[in-house]
Amino acid sequence: MHALIDTVPDAMIVINSTGEIISFSQGAEKMFGYQEAELVGKNVSLLMPSPDREAHDGYLRHYITTGERRIIGTGRIISAIRHTGEVFPAKLSVGEMFVGEIRMFTGFIRDLSEQRETEQRIYSLQAELAHVSRITSLGTFASSLAHELNQPLTSVANYIDAAKDLLADPTTENIDMVRGALVECSTEAIRAGRIIHRLREFIVRGNARPEIASLSKIVREATALALVNGDGKGVDFSTRLDPACDTVLAVPVQIQQVLVNLLRNALEAMEDSEFKRIVIASEPSGLKKVTVSVSDSGPGLEPQVAERLFHPFISTKPTGMGLGLSICHTIVTAHGGRIGAEPSELGGTIFRFTLDRASVEESDE
Repeated sequence: MHALIDTVPDAMIVINSTGEIISFSQGAEKMFGYQEAELVGKNVSLLMPSPDREAHDGYLRHYITTGERRIIGTGRIISAIRHTGEVFPAKLSVGEMFVGEIRMFTGFIRDLSEQRETEQRIYSLQAELAHVSRITSLGTFASSLAHELNQPLTSVANYIDAAKDLLADPTTENIDMVRGALVECSTEAIRAGRIIHRLREFIVRGNARPEIASLSKIVREATALALVNGDGKGVDFSTRLDPACDTVLAVPVQIQQVLVNLLRNALEAMEDSEFKRIVIASEPSGLKKVTVSVSDSGPGLEPQVAERLFHPFISTKPTGMGLGLSICHTIVTAHGGRIGAEPSELGGTIFRFTLDRASVEESDE
């Protein structure tokens, strides 16, 4: 029996109904840094960090008393602790067996340290990719930002000039008008600050880990960025977002990048179109996904481009580098989703991509 246990590649630990270790495989010795002789007869909670260590025996008693399964027969991600004190992530699967009338539990533990490190490297690389993409967008936004900021700054200058003229003759009426001018100055300065704040949030790296986020908020902020210089003038722009799937698991700034790229592509595609319309929509895709779509009324895609649309250096624009849609594909794929394009009912192109929906339990945490 013990020789068979030692052939199991994962760590295997057998305990009795009080949590005492009966068997500790060679894989477990290698993983935790203990010899079997050191642990047999000791409580398995020794291999758990707080607060799980203090709570484990209570969980075990609860199961034996009620039969209510929380982990028996299933797997879950846990934290474990080595002999050195190092805490590491692991996947634990627990089974139950009887030898005669003696109840025993078998635990199979897989060390996830390398997997988590790899995931973290992927997240970091993905963050850098999105950051570079946002920086390259600065060339596009530079003139847009100057145009957008020019309006509030010009207004501030005009109000200040008017206030100076009014103060040359400080009558009661003129003083009241100066106060009004200063209020307007403040309003325009705040407006300029908001424009800069939007751009700053878009450029900074931010947190590369997925989080619970509102899809409608992501869409709203991405739209404001894509239309920062008034490119949306003359465009019939609308959203059809299903509130039932508004909560998603995503890196918001990266999904903003996807939407900004798709929206600016749509705007550029419709430059010569007489009828200009963009629709952003969302709908459930099964129980765990949401599909987000951006459709336009442009001329559509040429067949030879459509086949390789998401490949690097394939561009729909004569002067384009062909990286925007490739980056969109990389970001969506890293989120566990898919992205594709097809002819739109509006006559142009519709891009669809999927994201993970956040569960009710995740949203409540």
